[in-house]
Amino acid sequence: MKIALPDLSAMDRLGRKIAAALQSGDVVALSGGLGAGKTTLARAIIAGLGHEGEVPSPSFSIVERYDPPAVRLPLVHADFYRLAHPLEAEEIGLDDYRANAAMIAEWPDHAGGFAHEPGCLSIALDVVGEGRIAIVEGGSDWLGRMPQ
Repeated sequence: MKIALPDLSAMDRLGRKIAAALQSGDVVALSGGLGAGKTTLARAIIAGLGHEGEVPSPSFSIVERYDPPAVRLPLVHADFYRLAHPLEAEEIGLDDYRANAAMIAEWPDHAGGFAHEPGCLSIALDVVGEGRIAIVEGGSDWLGRMPQ
């Protein structure tokens, strides 16, 4: 499905819809070029889960974790851009971070990808003029929960 995101408020609405549907074990895999809006959408999802503070980009730390009561459910926000090989995701203990949590994954291909998981919501962001287009594909666990 394609979703037009002509401005930041549309990106925020999409993020909040995803947050409302998000469950433990889910992965929101965000792909797109530099400046496509991956971190902006991730911040909207995190805000939609109840986080009220600043949301730093995990570009350098690779992983940021958010826990209740600051958010509705445990969440891992990961930016895999700096990984040179998917095995590095294992080396940083990604499975431990993900235990009983949902995850937002920026640059998921750098960690080996997550589209094979039934709880993966893959979102490819493309820049179109001043806005964005989100191409959204959900795994089987997202049937009936897809944001629109």
